[in-house]
Amino acid sequence: MSEQYRNYIDGEWTESETGETFESRNPADRNDLVGVFQQSGETDAERAVEAAAAATETWADTPAPERGAVLRKVAGKLDARKDELTETLVREEGKARPEAAGEVQRAIDIFAYYGAKASDLGGDVKSSSSRDTTLYTVDEPIGVAGLITPWNYPIAIPAWKIAPALATGTTVVFKPASLTPNIARKLVECLDEAGLADGALNLVTGPGSTVGKTLSTHDAVDAVSFTGSAAVGETVGDQAKETNKRVQLEMGGKNPVVVMDSADVDDAVDIAAGGAFGVTGQACTATSRAIVHEDCYDEFVAGVVEAAESITIGPGLDGADMGPQASQSELESTLEYVDVGIDEGATLETGGEEVDAGDGFFVEPTVFSGVEQDMRIAQEEIFGPVLSVIPVSSYGEAVSVANGVPYGLSASIVTQDLSEAHSFVEDSESGVVKINEKTTGLELHVPFGGMKDSSSETYREQGDAGLDFYTISKTVYLNY
Repeated sequence: MSEQYRNYIDGEWTESETGETFESRNPADRNDLVGVFQQSGETDAERAVEAAAAATETWADTPAPERGAVLRKVAGKLDARKDELTETLVREEGKARPEAAGEVQRAIDIFAYYGAKASDLGGDVKSSSSRDTTLYTVDEPIGVAGLITPWNYPIAIPAWKIAPALATGTTVVFKPASLTPNIARKLVECLDEAGLADGALNLVTGPGSTVGKTLSTHDAVDAVSFTGSAAVGETVGDQAKETNKRVQLEMGGKNPVVVMDSADVDDAVDIAAGGAFGVTGQACTATSRAIVHEDCYDEFVAGVVEAAESITIGPGLDGADMGPQASQSELESTLEYVDVGIDEGATLETGGEEVDAGDGFFVEPTVFSGVEQDMRIAQEEIFGPVLSVIPVSSYGEAVSVANGVPYGLSASIVTQDLSEAHSFVEDSESGVVKINEKTTGLELHVPFGGMKDSSSETYREQGDAGLDFYTISKTVYLNY
């Protein structure tokens, strides 16, 4: 029988008061039981919040360089367990092994980065208009942060929320996605072993309807950071705002790659296919639409179909290029959108079928051509390996189509025209703009976030901006 794992509250591993549990299983092999986890309830979440609130003074009073040293120890412990964590991630979420290894390395790098940044925290000195006066600011931790994270990047996204929070002296209650609790547990193990103060970080597994809601509504929680779907994010945001919490929401995307007539088509195919089919299309920044100039449209479609059909599908532990969808519901949603695209009159060029590659949730990479802007497959987030190819006749039309969705997370243009490249930076309604690169992939030391329905447009994540959400500024006038 698989081991039953516990919550982490106030420095102790503890069972939930509900007495209930849930299972985590390998999406590539449903017979493979990853572990049994606590199906926590409101009382468990409240205990975690209370522990975090009680620890705020101790953790905030810990010198920032000392907090940074703890984070650097975390990076070292993650690095020492990299192979184990990579296999855990493949087994629990389904990524191909190279993708999982890259994500684990990202978590290592994030903790090392914020471990170093902690020593630079403080504030700014300004010139006063008065004599004999020193004018400066002090950045103080906001208090308690509730962090709600998704299953698709189940160690990288928690890392880029937890590390800056702890660096600033803010304490944390962390609710991971129920599809991927084991990699979250192992991350917290590393934090615990690094010498983190009791209560500074608390892990509670369980449903969003109870655990997540408690974090969004509890009076002792000062800030809520959420990454996930737009529908759930809107609910989390509404709940948090009722008690005047600081809110950070990063949500869905319908990300375009624009391919202009000057583009190298082979490069454009590689960029689009990598963004659309990497991580099984299960990324908020995944390429969902290819908006292609009519002069190279047919060549592009042929190329991206060939790229899709060359991908090997199967368990990541077996060395496949593309793993399964993360759950039965995710697979069913993707297959439903394939039916929608066919019904809307788009041409299914390749893919769209469930794949028999073991007892898992496998689907073929899918390409639709002849897609029109108002079709659902061109407007709604699919979160699977489905690419809709839309023909356009000019740069202006391409920009209009690219911006003509409710989302605005990541966008790319493939062009050899410098004027188009610079114009796209200004014209694109997205938080991340790329030139001749795929829409996925992020540097950790620069801000990340979206526009429109992709984001609350409040605070950015990662880089220096990632620290801002967890601090509040105090201005000091010192007349001597």
